[in-house]
Amino acid sequence: MCPLGVWGRPHAAHFSQQVFAVNPLCPSLHFRHPPTPTPNIMPTYLPSFSLSKKTALVTGAGRGIGKALAIGLAEAGADVAIIARTSADLDAVADEIRKLGRQCYPVTADLSQKDAAHQIVDSIVSQLPPGRHIDILINNAGTNIRNKALDVTSDEWDTIMSTNLKSAFTLSQSVAAHMKHHNVSGRIINISSVAGSVALRTGVVYGASKAALDHMTRILSLEWAPFNIRVNAIGPWYFRTPLTEGVLGDEKYLGSVLERTPMGRIGEVAELVGPAVFLASDASAYVTGQVLLVDGGMSVFGF
Repeated sequence: MCPLGVWGRPHAAHFSQQVFAVNPLCPSLHFRHPPTPTPNIMPTYLPSFSLSKKTALVTGAGRGIGKALAIGLAEAGADVAIIARTSADLDAVADEIRKLGRQCYPVTADLSQKDAAHQIVDSIVSQLPPGRHIDILINNAGTNIRNKALDVTSDEWDTIMSTNLKSAFTLSQSVAAHMKHHNVSGRIINISSVAGSVALRTGVVYGASKAALDHMTRILSLEWAPFNIRVNAIGPWYFRTPLTEGVLGDEKYLGSVLERTPMGRIGEVAELVGPAVFLASDASAYVTGQVLLVDGGMSVFGF
């Protein structure tokens, strides 16, 4: 027996190309020279979070959550159309997106106006390069008028419902029609709130609008799944935005919020980008009709 045992015996599972020479100490065996490693052929389980070659449309993108989401989607590779009512805010966000090497299509518009959704979609689509379509819609535009239920006026009800619910529906309707017509694998993400799932001490109209938005998300996911359009929602708790800065500036109110938040802090808008990219990408290809609460544990806090 060769004193080297099985030294140098080739193993086909480890090397794709074998170049053998006679082993001078044991002519019956051979050694490899030089070895060539086999490429990794293990299956890849990690899905793609990239949004390269995708076009996203984000409403309420001039500041706060919408601004963070628009820039975050661009960082993930998407070109982004952004909508807000203030052109100065949009221009600043567009500059940041373009610095990332992405295309940006700012549109100044009030989504609560009649027929605004159809006009906005037509305007954006007309600016896209040939062969490109709207792949992702994030309905983020929203408002709140903080008032006790006995003091809510009819105008306040209409304003909140029109901005938070009706505009999300009409824009989803227009974008979904575009996606269906062009056979786009679409993703629609509605920015809701924990107020749609958990009763809060005030804000009855806001809570009702977000609860309706959550249920609209579920119904649209059923209707549009056959067209390969996924519809989901994200429900934040308190995040530092222009919409919340007033109430969070009240130390007593802030203390009450933190007492109900197991993680003991207010969220930062950047922490909503990850969930949005997940739902906008192929990483969530089998997820639809869901409301993802991003709330520091608030919604599961019993006693």
